[in-house]
Amino acid sequence: MLSDNVKLGDEHAPHRSLFNALGFTKDEMKKPMVGIVSSYNEIVPGHMNIDKIVEAVKLGVAEAGGMPVVFPAIAVCDGIAMGHIGMKYSLVTRDLIADSTECMAKAHQFDALVMVPNCDKNVPGLLMAAARVNVPTVFVSGGPMLAGHVHGKKTSLSSMFEAVGAKKAGNIDEKELNYFDEHTCPTCGSCSGMYTANSMNCLTEAIGMGLRGNGTIPAVYSERLRLAKMAGYAVMDMLKKNIRPRDIMTREAFMNALAVDMALGCSTNTMLHLPAIAHEAGVELNMEIANEVSDRTPNLCHLAPAGHTYMEDLNEAGGVYAVMNELSKKKLLDLDCMTVTGHTVGENIADVKNMNTEVIRPVEDPFMKEGGIAVLKGNIAPDTGVVKRSAVVPEMMVHEGPARVFDSEEDAIEAIYGGKIKPGDVVVIRYEGPKGGPGMREMLNPTSAIAGMGLGESVALITDGRFSGASRGASIGHVSPEAAVGGPIALIEEGDIIKIDIPANRLDVDVSDEVLASRKAKWQPKPAKVTEGYLARYEKMVTSGNRGAVLKIDN
Repeated sequence: MLSDNVKLGDEHAPHRSLFNALGFTKDEMKKPMVGIVSSYNEIVPGHMNIDKIVEAVKLGVAEAGGMPVVFPAIAVCDGIAMGHIGMKYSLVTRDLIADSTECMAKAHQFDALVMVPNCDKNVPGLLMAAARVNVPTVFVSGGPMLAGHVHGKKTSLSSMFEAVGAKKAGNIDEKELNYFDEHTCPTCGSCSGMYTANSMNCLTEAIGMGLRGNGTIPAVYSERLRLAKMAGYAVMDMLKKNIRPRDIMTREAFMNALAVDMALGCSTNTMLHLPAIAHEAGVELNMEIANEVSDRTPNLCHLAPAGHTYMEDLNEAGGVYAVMNELSKKKLLDLDCMTVTGHTVGENIADVKNMNTEVIRPVEDPFMKEGGIAVLKGNIAPDTGVVKRSAVVPEMMVHEGPARVFDSEEDAIEAIYGGKIKPGDVVVIRYEGPKGGPGMREMLNPTSAIAGMGLGESVALITDGRFSGASRGASIGHVSPEAAVGGPIALIEEGDIIKIDIPANRLDVDVSDEVLASRKAKWQPKPAKVTEGYLARYEKMVTSGNRGAVLKIDN
């Protein structure tokens, strides 16, 4: 056992004295030491119940013969951080979480780990750490929030942001807005649509690092506590069998995750996180692969914001395993991949049934023949741009319109709420990428403002920033190279005609190569927005969005 490095032998008597100070008994010191990474805090609704999950995991580990030891991970609520400087500190926490968890696990020589994340950056950050540390590891999340109910209809956080736009447009009054904010988020848990947190928790199942139900069992269900105990049992079984994250997180597993991503219609943020996790596991996952997978993988689910079903509905329909079973009928998954259950994907999904074909369409009758995400290229995005195709209305799949150019999210919001954006326009928000932000802010406020003001079916938005999973419409993010490094998005001028063709995977500005070259010759980089603290260090090390915004000393 790794923990023998700090427990056995005369030379480790000082270490044992410190374990004695913690209250460990001699019998406990003989057991495998299992680190439980708790993302609990009192500011994130998706994390306020994690203390209960952690206690259940501890019980499961102890019952299975391990010694559970809890240590923390930070978490940011993207909803609370949205629309102000706080959003610069969201994506950047992914690397802090990975780094700090690696440090704790290695410093204290844990034999195994149970990760208890929930919201957007904790899941990928802890998956990155799991790949680095590579001791037996199981994930069990805090679970999704139940849908809200507004005037008898289910709803979620995206409708709350859109309600702000509706009030600005004069379509609802303050009383109605207040009714929305009191009824939209009714329980603890990660917000109830197929947003980034739920996307990543579902994909944790698809990769094989979480037990069945990890992504879909609601936070308030006691079934979630039973799952947590089972995670404790499972990690001890993995330890006995020596099954490690890199045995599970193979190239084939990531290809499975991409297929499930397309079928579920996940957040575009998965196109940042999957490459970053794969990178830590020693697997190259470029975004060109995403279109190959999307071309052959049908979109089977339209959860909010793409449709009117929610995580609780997906759970009742059979969850991620039911989606995977549908995909397996078309041989779209590698069924031989190992998982944390100690069984293969094929063994896990063999007897799972689709209990609601309105929530999970049969593979023969999908919502769309292609997957939910598309990667675009063109003279605006020579590397990549990403759009959640399943959340785009048909009339915006192909669109041309004049560019309305803004060098920050704040300037764009002011223009949208000021009535300066007209049907047909293409809003361009730049200098918000990983370096330019810094931190690659989510653009839920602008997309929600556009939708809330009745422009969602006529106005597109492109950015080198990113979008919340709650965004919908023709919202194209992750444009790479970003403006801060002189990418073509920096060269667009007010009134240029932008051409969007999602079926053809194209994103272009109707300007000649010669004119773009002339503009590039005159372009000058903007001064750094942040010159001290963590963000300044992040800006110097972060790579582009198409590379997962991973950190490297030499970009």
